[in-house]
Amino acid sequence: MFSLSSFQPQQMIVPLNQLIGALHSLKNTATASVQTLHKDFSPEHTAHAKEPNASLRDLGMSDIRGSHLDKLLDRLLPTLGSEEPPAVPSVWRTSHVSAHSFFHNKHGFAHRRFFGSPVFHRQNHRPLRDVCTELQFLPLWIQSRDFKTLRPKSRKTASGDDVPTESDPYTPAFIKGFLTREKGTEAHSLDQLTKSRNLPQNQEETFKLGFSEGFMRSQAYTQKTQDSLRRTRFVLLVLLLLGIYGLSRSPFLSVRFRTTSGLDSAIDPIQMKNVTFEHVKGVEEAKNELQDVVEFLRNPDKFTVLGGKLPKGILLVGPPGTGKTLLARAVAGEADVPFYYASGSEFDEMFVGVGASRIRNLFKEAKANAPCVIFIDELDSVGGKRIESPMHPYSRQTINQLLAEMDGFKPNEGVIVIGATNFAEALDNALVRPGRFDMHVTVPRPDVKGRTEILNWYLNKIKVDSEVEPEIIARGTVGFTGAELENLVNQAALKAAMDGKEMVGMKDLEFAKDKILMGPERRSVVIDKKNKTITAYHESGHAIVAYYTKDAMPINKATIMPRGPTLGHVSLLPENDRWSETRAQLLAQMDVSMGGRVAEELIFGDDFITTGASSDFDGATKIANLMVTRFGMSDKLGVMTYGDVSKQSPETQAAIEQEVRILLKDSYERAKILLKKYKNEHEKLADALLRYETLDAKEIQLVLEGKPLDH
Repeated sequence: MFSLSSFQPQQMIVPLNQLIGALHSLKNTATASVQTLHKDFSPEHTAHAKEPNASLRDLGMSDIRGSHLDKLLDRLLPTLGSEEPPAVPSVWRTSHVSAHSFFHNKHGFAHRRFFGSPVFHRQNHRPLRDVCTELQFLPLWIQSRDFKTLRPKSRKTASGDDVPTESDPYTPAFIKGFLTREKGTEAHSLDQLTKSRNLPQNQEETFKLGFSEGFMRSQAYTQKTQDSLRRTRFVLLVLLLLGIYGLSRSPFLSVRFRTTSGLDSAIDPIQMKNVTFEHVKGVEEAKNELQDVVEFLRNPDKFTVLGGKLPKGILLVGPPGTGKTLLARAVAGEADVPFYYASGSEFDEMFVGVGASRIRNLFKEAKANAPCVIFIDELDSVGGKRIESPMHPYSRQTINQLLAEMDGFKPNEGVIVIGATNFAEALDNALVRPGRFDMHVTVPRPDVKGRTEILNWYLNKIKVDSEVEPEIIARGTVGFTGAELENLVNQAALKAAMDGKEMVGMKDLEFAKDKILMGPERRSVVIDKKNKTITAYHESGHAIVAYYTKDAMPINKATIMPRGPTLGHVSLLPENDRWSETRAQLLAQMDVSMGGRVAEELIFGDDFITTGASSDFDGATKIANLMVTRFGMSDKLGVMTYGDVSKQSPETQAAIEQEVRILLKDSYERAKILLKKYKNEHEKLADALLRYETLDAKEIQLVLEGKPLDH
């Protein structure tokens, strides 16, 4: 669009030479514009040329004066005449001609006619300002923005003829088609549609048939699409439900949705009627202490009448597998009260406050069914020592809630908490004080009597040969717990079943014991005859020294069958559990350890001794060190203990080392004397081991006495 407007220069300050150059350019431009653009200038627009609208100050020429300036303007500016431009046909098409101001458009005349000159203009006469004011109203055609409207393809002129217009390049084709589209009549039936098409008579039936077939096919396709969509939605719904169920069952990505906070909504106690103290073997002292608790639960009035209170907590401390959980079950079974079981790890959760909520729910249910027993296994996982950690700021909420429930402001009568742990030193001090866990019961490893009872209990559950002696197995399983003894009996039963036996024998129990102590047999290992002979004489040396040394332990078995890291071994069987050992017994153990190396030296010579005695020397050196530094069994150093030898003076360290050397050397010499003395018995025992590979205590005795073996 183009419209008539006025030229309004911006105010700026420039040097005179630049101003003269600009005026020359302005003269040329104005002259060309007047000659070209006045052709289409209508007379009604001439009124704008005589309305001053700017001052010389706006042009930055208010300080130029004199006759030179007038002559300069006469030369540069065109003369403004009153003659009208020739009338020629206009080549410009405008939708609207706008004046230079909104006031002029509204009222038809410029506001300067009414108000005169601006108030802030200086009043002195300036000729150049007047000339430039007239100059700004020279008629110019400039482009101005306006609204664009859609025109029809043809317009009517004054004469009534249709003149085609140019195609509009700004309107998209689909918009033009939408605007120019003619809406047809709507057909409500197939006959109306046929009539609107103006089809011949012979084509109407064909059109109806084709239309019906197309309609039916579209209906079938739509129904097929809808059915497929329903099936797809159903399959997606099933997959979504399966995915949610799988996530809820996954141990790593599970999100447990609970109906109640804390523990699950149903906390059901367990009735332990089939577990009593008769089922607990090997821990008589612990059973006796817990008998008092059973009396508290059976007849609480017997103790409260004197002003006493029931114990609130019992802490069972002991190694793994000693029967702590079984004792807790036996307490509930003997007292015939509800038994609530919980593991310490169940209270730990990734969400804040869940552990404390579970503790509250557990004690709430227990108080409602008092008197009862709450057993918390692995108590150290929930009752560990409280620490300040920025990584776990809420880690103390669970143990704090447990402390409050056991001995807080609210009474906790009739609920006895039994906790079991393997690390009592890791528990918080506030948890093990009186008033919470009042009783501390130690559950140790069973002694030989306890091991015999446990073995008898488990052997009665399997088919056992009448020749089986549980006492011998119990003597050879020093340090075994109840769980390990149960595993031993089970391994023996499996071995007997693999061998096709109908009953479990003594050899099966011995096999299971060796497997647990030293590992499985390595029958696939191929050992040449020379190494096998060296191993047989090595183990025979141990057996000879043990058999003929007064204070040594009795021999249980000797074998050259590779098992675990060893090529053979001799097992000694103490008659009873040793709670302390004499100096003679310690020296005898050292002599037995030296027997293997001494045998190799005497039979094969110094150049053919092997590295097989390294573990024997480790054991002998450890015993000698303890005798000197811990047991006060050195005449030179006296009855003084040395905790850390490296922190002692160099003289003391040298003295300790000298005493240890003397003990080891004397032990080596005693073993050599015995093996030289019983050289023939040594060779007989080695030959028997090469022949039979394994010999028990009775067979070793027969060989050493020169009697034949019943194999």
